[in-house]
Amino acid sequence: MAKKDKHVSETPATQFLRRAGIAFTEHPYDYVDHGGTAESARQLGVDEHMVVKTLVMQDEKAEPLIVLMHGDRQVSTKNLARAIGAKSVEPCTPEAAQRASGYLVGGTSPFGTRKALPVYVEETVLALPTILINGGRRGYLVGITPAVLTTTLSARPVRCAL
Repeated sequence: MAKKDKHVSETPATQFLRRAGIAFTEHPYDYVDHGGTAESARQLGVDEHMVVKTLVMQDEKAEPLIVLMHGDRQVSTKNLARAIGAKSVEPCTPEAAQRASGYLVGGTSPFGTRKALPVYVEETVLALPTILINGGRRGYLVGITPAVLTTTLSARPVRCAL
C-alpha cells in the first residue's frame, strides 16, 4: 500500500484515514518553501491537476473553512462566496489557518483538523480517478479516490476554479 523507500510517521491526517478504514498511498517528496503543487507534482512525476491543495479561508464573519482545489487552478473567492451563501471569502492569515486546522501552512490536510471545519471541493476534482492531497506534513501527500472527500468529510461540491 505505501511506498517503502522513505518512512513517514503518523500524522493526525493518516490516523483519521486509518480509523475511517480509507485506503491511501503515501507519496513523500522534498518540501521546497513556496514550491507549492508545481514542485510536488514535478518531484512525484504526476500531473499538477491531480494534486489537490488544501486552502484555509474565512468568510466575512472570520469563520474558517476549507477549500480543495486543483493544484494548477486558483480559487475565485467571489464565486466561492456566491456558491456558499457568504458575503465574502478571503484567505486566512497563516496563523489563523494553523489555529483552525492544527497544521503548518504547506502541510495542511483536510483530514484530522483540530476543529471541524466546513469543506468545499471544486466539483471537477471529484471527476478524477485518483488525487494526491496533503497528508498532514510538509513534503507528504497521500493518494486517495476523490469520493473519500464527500463520504468522510461531507465536502460540498462548488464551482469556483479560475
